[in-house]
Amino acid sequence: MTPKAFISKKKEPKIVCLGGGIGTVQLLRGLRSLTHNITVVVSMADDGGSAGRLRRLYSVPPPGDLINCLAALSNAEPLLSDLLTFRFKGGRWSRDDSLAGHKLGSLIMVAMTQLTGDFNTALREMQRIFRCHGVILPATNENVSIWAETTEGRVVKGEINIDLGRYPGKREIAQIHLEPEKNTTSPNVLKAIKEADAVIAGPGDLYTTILPLLLATDIRNALKSTKAHKIFIINIANKPFETPNYKASDYLLAIKRHLGFFPFKTVVVNDNQKPKIPVKLKYRYVPIDEPALNTYNIHVELADLVDEKFPLYHNPEKTGNCIQNLI
Repeated sequence: MTPKAFISKKKEPKIVCLGGGIGTVQLLRGLRSLTHNITVVVSMADDGGSAGRLRRLYSVPPPGDLINCLAALSNAEPLLSDLLTFRFKGGRWSRDDSLAGHKLGSLIMVAMTQLTGDFNTALREMQRIFRCHGVILPATNENVSIWAETTEGRVVKGEINIDLGRYPGKREIAQIHLEPEKNTTSPNVLKAIKEADAVIAGPGDLYTTILPLLLATDIRNALKSTKAHKIFIINIANKPFETPNYKASDYLLAIKRHLGFFPFKTVVVNDNQKPKIPVKLKYRYVPIDEPALNTYNIHVELADLVDEKFPLYHNPEKTGNCIQNLI
């Protein structure tokens, strides 16, 4: 069952999604039939795989997550959308000047940047050409990077090293930081957050996607002041090197520890943990510790959101229905 369509665009809610990874893509697929007024704000901290190679080779912001979101929102014919996410054979961590492992959409984005002379102009043109069902914007004007401190006091630099646990000692993140610490966000992003009916963060990698976005100075301040319904969607399962053994409340605590406050008024948690996650993936469902969640002044929405075909992901239709009921 898909979310019911609104009668006219004037009645469609304005929704801002903060994220960029596969979790955001699944969410966007579920929101498409709810509204055309979608603004996706994508983290610019990615420095690994194909996106990192293009970032280094052509001095552009990482295009990978922008392209994934564009493919999810494209109203172009399916074959054109598939072309955006078509990936050439080979490893994503090949040589910077190798074609192997790149998404075609990312290469088109680089080419469009060179044709127009500006990355943001290129992004707008890509959305026009592929008939985007919404607006996609970078979270920061700057090309940011992240570094982390572990609970043992080790310093880990780079999104890919944090994400894959490429460092010695205990794989437990205490704090992440943005570089440059002084960063700015487009007025278009801030306007969208201010005017939104709902702002949704997650699902997505907590330390390498969601927190780098929330830590952007202007976005953090905008979350304080907006009157939008602020919703945080907790991941279905814990990522081995980012959130090992995290309970649902640990996600909230991490955000509060980094921002100094917890900005969201509703937290959405999947409560269907029956589908079996393949053992080889080393992921585990996020335990729901309701007593700890209830210590926050929030509404906790428990719902069956899991994609039973691949239970690391949120099911788009279930998630779309849940968001519709909330807003």
